[in-house]
Amino acid sequence: MSTATRLGGAPVALVCSGCGHRAPSDEPYPYRCPNASSGDGADHVMTRVVDPSLLRFPEEPPSEGRNPFLAFRRLFYSYHQARSHGLSDEEYVGLVEQLDRAVAGVDGKGFSITPLSRSDALGSRLGFAAEGGVWIKDETGNVSGSHKARHLMGLLLQIEVAEQSGLVGEDERSRDLAIASCGNAALAAAVVARAGGRTLDVFIPTSADPGVVERLRRLGARLNVCPRREGVPGDPTYHRLRQALAAGALPFTCQGNENGLTIEGGLTLGYEIAAQMRASGCRMDRLFVQVGGGALASSCIQGLQDAVRLGALRAMPRVHAVQTRGGFPLKRAYDLVAARILERLAGEGIRPRGDGYREAADAMLEHAASPAVAEVLDYAAAHRSEFMWPWEEEPSSIAHGILDDETYDWVAVVRGMVTTGGYPVLASEETLVEANEQARADTGIDVDHTGSSGFAGLVELARQGGVAPGENVVVLFTGIRR
Repeated sequence: MSTATRLGGAPVALVCSGCGHRAPSDEPYPYRCPNASSGDGADHVMTRVVDPSLLRFPEEPPSEGRNPFLAFRRLFYSYHQARSHGLSDEEYVGLVEQLDRAVAGVDGKGFSITPLSRSDALGSRLGFAAEGGVWIKDETGNVSGSHKARHLMGLLLQIEVAEQSGLVGEDERSRDLAIASCGNAALAAAVVARAGGRTLDVFIPTSADPGVVERLRRLGARLNVCPRREGVPGDPTYHRLRQALAAGALPFTCQGNENGLTIEGGLTLGYEIAAQMRASGCRMDRLFVQVGGGALASSCIQGLQDAVRLGALRAMPRVHAVQTRGGFPLKRAYDLVAARILERLAGEGIRPRGDGYREAADAMLEHAASPAVAEVLDYAAAHRSEFMWPWEEEPSSIAHGILDDETYDWVAVVRGMVTTGGYPVLASEETLVEANEQARADTGIDVDHTGSSGFAGLVELARQGGVAPGENVVVLFTGIRR
């Protein structure tokens, strides 16, 4: 069945990766698959599916400073939902501009395309050759000081579209929003929610940074402190979030399983990287991306995949998800999936050309289109508990922003690594500290330890000889030091 047939002629649709349910175009809140509570064991996450025959990637490279929600608007689900329910292009643009002005009124700046540049100093330090290098996507100057606001702005746009296009009745409008976070995601949500005039509940742990807590209070967020309970696995803030959603709050969160559209705003990162690397004339060989809950990695992967499908990017880079040695539920899931795939391939007489991660990843990449790989990935999506479960102990690391007890968008990230020949990298505490010091000294960017942890993964892999000197590698600096 063609993509156009499967999507019913829609340029962009939301489809559950676990069961195939497609959200109706007039559903105002198409965030969570209705089958998610069925108990069937599948990983029910609403994901965007695009029809390349009905979309075009922007021809001209968007300039730094331009609003990404305008530059890439024709690739958004919210845009096509707006157009199909009576809003014109001019009205959608006006909505974006209105919300962006409100964001700037709260945070001092609105959204803009952020810089991607080669760092000769970091490249030289890691032994890259002249034809290769380390490229830094700097998100520390974005709204609220991190990439997280991209996700939340995308959600606010869709909520506004649903209300302004009449998909939501008067009695349903202005429902409370809710998020579980104690750092950059909470701050971003509070900024964007205040700009939209929305009430936001933030569920935070007892260990939340006092400075972040005070900033959240000044932004008008309602704070709910959530202590861990002995014998109850998983993040206590996430448990409380689930209770709030059951009571009627809207998921204003970065957990993709609770709100599949959280990926949409984050896609602008992938789109920007694709457009900027295309403009540079350099190929992109690898992407290192830090992973906690997985929304950042999932967004980058899906954004780059869209760019490939639309002809803006020649091929996907190898994707490396970086976690800390203090907690790595995604790596654990990847290892279980990879073991199944390699077992299937071995049954067909196919074996890696060595014993390392790289050789195993190469074997899976070479046969990524085979039934063996596709069937195992589909099996993993349908049997979540066999591959992803909460970290047994409270995770600990200086990169505390990626210490989610589980990776909520794990299927998309594992699939992205398997199909691009990438694989996870664990960064030690020593490397996280060293990499952050190098990053700040060599680039002048005041990035925090979480925000530079993707670079720490590159440092780890480069030391192992896993990166060739002539490669072009992209890393993201995602959060400013506070």
